[in-house]
Amino acid sequence: MKFAICNETFEDWPFDKAFAFARECGYTGIEIAPFTINSDATQITSDKRAEVKEQAKNAGLEVVGLHWLLAKTEGFYLTSPDKNIRQKTADYFKALAHLCADLGGSILVLGSPQQRNLLPGVTLQDAHQYALDVIQQIIPTLEETKVTLALEPLGPSEGDFLTTAEEGIQLLKMCDSPYVQLHLDCKAMSSESEPVPEIIRKYHSSMAHFHANDPNRLGPGFGELSFPPIFQALKDVNYQGWVSVEVFDYSPGIEHLTKQSMQNMLDAIAQVS
Repeated sequence: MKFAICNETFEDWPFDKAFAFARECGYTGIEIAPFTINSDATQITSDKRAEVKEQAKNAGLEVVGLHWLLAKTEGFYLTSPDKNIRQKTADYFKALAHLCADLGGSILVLGSPQQRNLLPGVTLQDAHQYALDVIQQIIPTLEETKVTLALEPLGPSEGDFLTTAEEGIQLLKMCDSPYVQLHLDCKAMSSESEPVPEIIRKYHSSMAHFHANDPNRLGPGFGELSFPPIFQALKDVNYQGWVSVEVFDYSPGIEHLTKQSMQNMLDAIAQVS
């Protein structure tokens, strides 16, 4: 396993300072929210892409990929019944795949619940077909860039589409591409009826990426969710991908969140058999 942290955690820190501090704390990867560079990914110049990639490299970090793909954007929707909106959304995802590859990454985490929740009159079955239409349009670009789209199930508190790992598996099977896989997130899995370690064991063969966090919106080990069984499950299934820290509540302070999240993970791993 390799450890990364999502760059929006550092809020308004300059990238070079944020990347250096992440590496100092023991992380070897950085996951990028595109809006931290520009709210419109298509406006990120080749020079800027090269600069961010170089900043990560100089800090000793690997760019893992992108998440929060549609955050702070307008006009995109994964499950829209409007074909033109789906086409526009697919085109934007293609641009994100190229951005990811240009930065040296290989994962696009597809969360963005506010751009995929069921619209009025759209059934769950309809939504799966609309999402499939969007994803099928971008698969050739994923193949070209060698970037994997990782579908992220999110709990009912976030929305009503792709709320369980099983639903994520259903959609990726419909997509039928090795470049469309599953992303698992601890906070989201905590809302499911099965324990988090069992979900990992059940769906690990399709898992391309993993987020470590707590249902309280803080980092791993900051709440009641027990992480030793989670890391035991990751070890049992021989997961060798990234474990990326994603937090939503920065009130404990950036430095404390970054350092203690890593320490909590190391402490949990020390308890793994």
